[in-house]
Amino acid sequence: MHNRVMKIEHPLSQFLFCPKCGSGHFEINDCKSKKCTKCGFEYYFNVSAAVAALILNSKNELLICKRARDPAKGTLDLPGGFVDLEESIEEAIARELKEETGMQITQTSYLFSLPNIYVYSDFQVHTIDLFFRCEVENAEHFTAMDDVASASFIPLNQIHPEDFGLESIKKGVSKFLKEY
Repeated sequence: MHNRVMKIEHPLSQFLFCPKCGSGHFEINDCKSKKCTKCGFEYYFNVSAAVAALILNSKNELLICKRARDPAKGTLDLPGGFVDLEESIEEAIARELKEETGMQITQTSYLFSLPNIYVYSDFQVHTIDLFFRCEVENAEHFTAMDDVASASFIPLNQIHPEDFGLESIKKGVSKFLKEY
């Protein structure tokens, strides 16, 4: 893993051409939008939604995953991911947990959210990461799958937020350990 510093740009600077007509006359309209001076299309930039699951077993240990892919490959993470089109937040957390661990959620409780910039292929994706406390059918049976290299339950007093590779997950784990 390399520690390269990436300049954080305004999200609209990543969009150079009008998505409707393809014109290069796609100009800043205000701090939230760009407007095409050729066809008049106005684009408002919005964040992407992502979810993260905090799952405790009967021994009060937290389920921790190791990332199998970049960004932050090989670092610790929580199960979760992006919300798909036409999917609710609750459906997303259930799907992500099933894809990554095989676990079935029985109950979710929203805890908090944190803004984040998720860098993928040198593209800055502005997100809002939603953290959930999740209950599962059986915390004893899980398998690392999808983009998870390994998964295990770790006692809360052995968890160090700085070991997590994604900034919002570090902050979220730290907040969880302090407040819950």
